[in-house]
Amino acid sequence: MYKQHLQLYNDTLNSARSSYYSGIIQSGSINPRTLFNTINTLLKPLDTISHSFSVEKCNNFLSFFNDKISTIHSQLTIDPVLRPKPDPPLTTGQSFSSFATITSSDLSSIVSTMKSTTCNLDPLPTTLLKACLPILSTLITNTVNSSLSSGHVPSSLKLASVTPVLKKPGLDPDSPNNYRPISNLPFLSKILERVVAKQLITYLETNDLFELFQSGFRSKHSTETALHKVTNDLLLSSDTGSLNILILLDLSAAFDTINHSILLSRLQSTLGITGTALSWLGSYLSDRHQYIAINNCQSATTPLIHGLPQGSVLGPLLFILYMLPLGQILRHHGLRFHCYADDTALPPLQNHQSFHPLQLFD
Repeated sequence: MYKQHLQLYNDTLNSARSSYYSGIIQSGSINPRTLFNTINTLLKPLDTISHSFSVEKCNNFLSFFNDKISTIHSQLTIDPVLRPKPDPPLTTGQSFSSFATITSSDLSSIVSTMKSTTCNLDPLPTTLLKACLPILSTLITNTVNSSLSSGHVPSSLKLASVTPVLKKPGLDPDSPNNYRPISNLPFLSKILERVVAKQLITYLETNDLFELFQSGFRSKHSTETALHKVTNDLLLSSDTGSLNILILLDLSAAFDTINHSILLSRLQSTLGITGTALSWLGSYLSDRHQYIAINNCQSATTPLIHGLPQGSVLGPLLFILYMLPLGQILRHHGLRFHCYADDTALPPLQNHQSFHPLQLFD
């Protein structure tokens, strides 16, 4: 009788698990991100840092990440003769000088679409914040509007708790080089960034300022659309009898090596972002700090001099804006290209007239 009940329990458990994941897959069939995340969860469980960690190891991780960025920056020496000229303006007389304030209704709409993830910097769990939003909405709305109007981001919202995550399953968990630093930010910071990102995207799309052949971090663009574009170009080129050369380039620590001065200059001169909007973005980038947090251990806190925090809402958007001149350079030389986030291609051909170079797919 015990064996029969045990078998019945296992069969019931498997059936419930199967129904649960089948429901997620069917409901996420129109959402590639949800679908792929579910499949990866089932087939490739994430590697976790299972062994014990100490404060010393956390500090070692922090030193490794900081030294890596410092080394890359020390190698970025530019010959004065080859120093790039100022970015040419892309705007057509349009400008974006200030962010619009939001209402409590706008806040509720934004928070309802956000994941209920909680950072160790949050004063209360995100699920509790969402449950109490009718009571807290006025306070949060005033805080967001005050930041937008003054062009200043509070220091408490610029501190990141960084979690090292293995780049790929199966890598050596004892080597810091196999980890990617993911910044966990306070939930209020994500709300503020989402408000800013929404208004920036509306301005950029209205004035057609996005890179046309950039599929990363954009609505209605994905690796799938990039694959379709590259495949279509390959087939069209093959039909003409041309030789196809596909070269893939990937930037090392792309997000972490962004130069804040260059980014702000590009936002102003190329995209027409001025006034308190530019001041807010300057405040967002400056005086940021981070520390490593693993399990119950925490490293010292260090300033974030370069780069954009991975895991933030605004980071991906600002990154593709930082990379805008690349498309101009490639088009100027008559090269065909397609970009996905930090991946780009440069065909090493002196006489590319007889070739049909294609670029990029992540």
